[in-house]
Amino acid sequence: MLNDVVSIIMPSYNCGRFVEEAIRSVQAQTYQNWEIIFMDDCSTDDTIRLVSDIREKDHRIHLYQNKCNLGAAVSRNNALREARGRWIAFLDSDDLWEPTKLEKQMRFMEENNYKFSYTCYQEMDADGKLTGVEVSGPKHVTKAGMFAFCWPGCLTVMYDATAVGLIQIEDIKKNNDYAMWLKVCKKADCYLLSENLAKYRRGRSGSVSSHGISTMVKWHYKLFHEAEKMGAMRSLWHTGVNLVCGFYKKMKYVSKTSKEQ
Repeated sequence: MLNDVVSIIMPSYNCGRFVEEAIRSVQAQTYQNWEIIFMDDCSTDDTIRLVSDIREKDHRIHLYQNKCNLGAAVSRNNALREARGRWIAFLDSDDLWEPTKLEKQMRFMEENNYKFSYTCYQEMDADGKLTGVEVSGPKHVTKAGMFAFCWPGCLTVMYDATAVGLIQIEDIKKNNDYAMWLKVCKKADCYLLSENLAKYRRGRSGSVSSHGISTMVKWHYKLFHEAEKMGAMRSLWHTGVNLVCGFYKKMKYVSKTSKEQ
């Protein structure tokens, strides 16, 4: 494990339209001691060609390909096994970071001896235009708080692998980022760095947030029942708590500026 290296987990499937911009946002970081673990899940567009071209000039980018389409959960598991850095961060291949994201988040964690953290983020549309929506969360999330709701945005999370260890999750098709946080929170509480340091692209096909309540209930139940091995009643209880906390988050932690940017 390389003590000062940030390993950035970047799964991808058919993100050729956005992947260059995502990688450029990493290359623009003020903290430069990082590696990208790029795990492609058998893309059929030009994703591999685009990433290969960038990698030719930047060998901090490590390109891997699944032998067949395995889904995001297995792709993240595979990428985490290849990571060499002490610090683990996540960036989907259509999202973006602000240039100071890594530097500020590492300083925040080191100065406070935190092992697990997340930041606020802004939302943008499919064309990269800011919508004016900003998302934050609780300053301190305990294990119980994380089981109540998935407060961190995946693109904002960082944890210390020396404290947390290797995370591997069950092969669930949705909520697999939440499944990771449920494992990490058993090792460390999560703390919020209250700055917008990332941009999340809305309107992506297959996004959990784009589906109705009944579909979300099914996916949350499977998360607790299959990934966390809970019984039926406990799984239903946690699913209900998640739905309530989801409404609470929208009211308290999601804000919209009066003028779209």
